[in-house]
Amino acid sequence: MENQNYHEQQMKRNILRLREYYSTLPRFCQDYFMGTAQRISSRTQLAYAFDLRVFFDYIHQFKNGYQNINVTDYDLTVLDDINRKDIIQFLDYLSLYEKDGKEYTNDESGKARKLSTLKSFYNYFYRNELIKNNPAALVDMPKIHEKEIIRLDINEVVELLDLVENGDKLTKGEQRYYDKNSLRDFAILTVMLGTGIRVSECVGLNLKDIDLEENRFKVRRKGGNESIIYFGEEVSSALERYLVHREHMIPCEGHEEALFLSIQKKRMSVRSMENMVTKYTEKLNCLKRITPHKLRSTFGTNLYRETQDIYMVADFLGHRDVNTTRKHYASISDDKRRSAIRKFKLREEDES
Repeated sequence: MENQNYHEQQMKRNILRLREYYSTLPRFCQDYFMGTAQRISSRTQLAYAFDLRVFFDYIHQFKNGYQNINVTDYDLTVLDDINRKDIIQFLDYLSLYEKDGKEYTNDESGKARKLSTLKSFYNYFYRNELIKNNPAALVDMPKIHEKEIIRLDINEVVELLDLVENGDKLTKGEQRYYDKNSLRDFAILTVMLGTGIRVSECVGLNLKDIDLEENRFKVRRKGGNESIIYFGEEVSSALERYLVHREHMIPCEGHEEALFLSIQKKRMSVRSMENMVTKYTEKLNCLKRITPHKLRSTFGTNLYRETQDIYMVADFLGHRDVNTTRKHYASISDDKRRSAIRKFKLREEDES
């Protein structure tokens, strides 16, 4: 793995984990994954494998005639035995279920993802004329109610960056690592707030990806495509200061190319970067739970406010469908709401 980049390593790990899932699923599921490998990413296939395991565990528990058969021994005829009602009841089951002593819940989006998995799964075998029925096609996708996008306001962005620069609100335990990590943490947060890249894209950045002469870097987008992202002087300055510090760090073998290193001198993981963001943002004077994705939303909102160009925002965020961007960022802003309500009157003032 030492000679592979971060994204190649992640793909390899996903493939190996997917093969582990094979041992818990009906054998014919492997045909589906092999048949769709060219058009579905390894990460998506892994998510599908998890969803299918939940589904077949449900069938094993509740479908008459299948309780006494090992899931791995189910043959393809099980798909024709499953009907529309079974899938609807499965979606209801997902609201709250227990496995190995742990409770699991799914909201509308979680149910929609698992139904989408079943639709893809059934479509594959139905199109290839290996089954007679396609009950998943008869089930409507759950209606997903739009949630308000959580983002940082301008003053909260300033407060966050000030906090990372001075470390005033950190606990004694957090202060022990602050001097070693402050330049790195400030650079990461500035990059996320200043470019809107995903946390996985930030984790995957290598030293050779950074071009400070042109104020740009190269990222591997969701789906595997590479993009060039341009950034402003604040991001450039934060990266430049961190890179001076990075030159004196001796990475562990296999992590020499990584831009952002952990205390252990290894490439930071997605989880460690998420924890770092939480460590700082939970100290803000706001009633919001801020994750790396919320920093991405903050960037998208601010860029749209500045440019009113939804296509530019979509390009920066790496959205394939501009309608995804429009749905999230082209709504009326809080500033416009405040302005509108101040002008709103129930009764005209008496001019006499």
